[in-house]
Amino acid sequence: MEQRVIDTLRKVFELNGFIGIETRAVETGASLLKKGETSKEIYLLSRLQEVGHESDTPIEDRLGLHFDLTVPLSRYVVEHSGDLAFPFKRWQIQKVWRGERPQEGRFREFVQADIDVIGAGDLPDHYEVELPLVMVSALEELRAFGLPKATVHANNRKLSEGFYRGLGLTDIEGVLREIDKLDKIGADEVAKLLVESCGATEDQAHACLELAGLTAADGAELAAKFDDLCAAHGIAKDSEAYTLARQGLDTLAMIVDEAAAIRPGSVIADLKIARGLDYYTGSVYETFLDGAASLGSICSGGRYDNLASQGNRKYPGVGLSIGLSRLVSYMLHTAGAHASRVSPAAVLVAVWNEDDRPAANRIAAQLRARGIATDVAPTAAKLGKQIKYADKLGIPYVWFPASAADGEGAEGAESAGDEVKNIVTGEQVPADCTSWEPDTVVAQQTVEI
Repeated sequence: MEQRVIDTLRKVFELNGFIGIETRAVETGASLLKKGETSKEIYLLSRLQEVGHESDTPIEDRLGLHFDLTVPLSRYVVEHSGDLAFPFKRWQIQKVWRGERPQEGRFREFVQADIDVIGAGDLPDHYEVELPLVMVSALEELRAFGLPKATVHANNRKLSEGFYRGLGLTDIEGVLREIDKLDKIGADEVAKLLVESCGATEDQAHACLELAGLTAADGAELAAKFDDLCAAHGIAKDSEAYTLARQGLDTLAMIVDEAAAIRPGSVIADLKIARGLDYYTGSVYETFLDGAASLGSICSGGRYDNLASQGNRKYPGVGLSIGLSRLVSYMLHTAGAHASRVSPAAVLVAVWNEDDRPAANRIAAQLRARGIATDVAPTAAKLGKQIKYADKLGIPYVWFPASAADGEGAEGAESAGDEVKNIVTGEQVPADCTSWEPDTVVAQQTVEI
């Protein structure tokens, strides 16, 4: 099941011009620590002879397993900048490790699927529309597996930061981290945290929650509501704070309006989206499935301008990431999807006795040469056992070679020529390995495992 999802995502990503890469699993602590709060989830590595002496080496100089694919990408871009064509569009599907408490939907080892676009020096805003639309397109393809409709909720950190500064708040990163908890703990608890942890007054905390609750159908409505909110809280239009907020608002309005022109309703403005990680500088995204509120966001990301640099040159980027293992787990247990059949083979070639195995191998080779996934029975067991073996692996066809030296033959009698049995329907017909084709639907059927 997971592999079929990976294949589907890769196809969509490459259809949109993204290049696949793979990066090493181990990064330096200095690189991994760029991600703020997530640092507490890093798995650091030690050689056996170093156990007990780890404190002698600063964390920045130690090695750890990557917990996402963005930090490795930033290093990759810097190391290969001379060979890459910018903007660099990459997809990457790879395992990551994170110090989670194992529970439903949370894993210590899991697969992520990322797409990012990296620029050299600058990166046009239109990529902030393109990436969520690509992800929506990919998730739309997964609806064939039972996945519900996905909607991207977008905000902009500049909009939020400008508004918070206009209120007089200074711990902007702290406010963003607390606002990011809204869906988990609710508005009342977030308001308390803003007062206790970020130095906000009750009025300031209330204003932050008002911004988070702002919704709009299009860019013009969003701008009008935002201006009314600023006026209500004394944020002047000629202030630096408003200017910063307006930059973010204009980008967000552009994203919503341009996305609506291509895929109506696929991307909406949602000003409670904050993304608690420190390195986001512009647009931020969270993706939710219809009727799956308890699952939370299944795809997130945003714009980052300062994560990768080389001397005075910066490599700004925008990216989105799917927690693939978590999504597949949901699809299998909740969305009604089925696990892929155990074996990718469509055909099992029976073996009457070991003397006939070379003939069975030749049949298998001819079928494989025509692109038909084929396996050969592991032993010359009784025919019923070979069919049960195919059934257990979910292989829909069993091929009976013409030779039946032991007299057992297909259906218990020696066959005049090759025959193939569909063990799903029970139909058995003569077959020629140079021309026979499996039924596409039957060959792709799935079984519960």
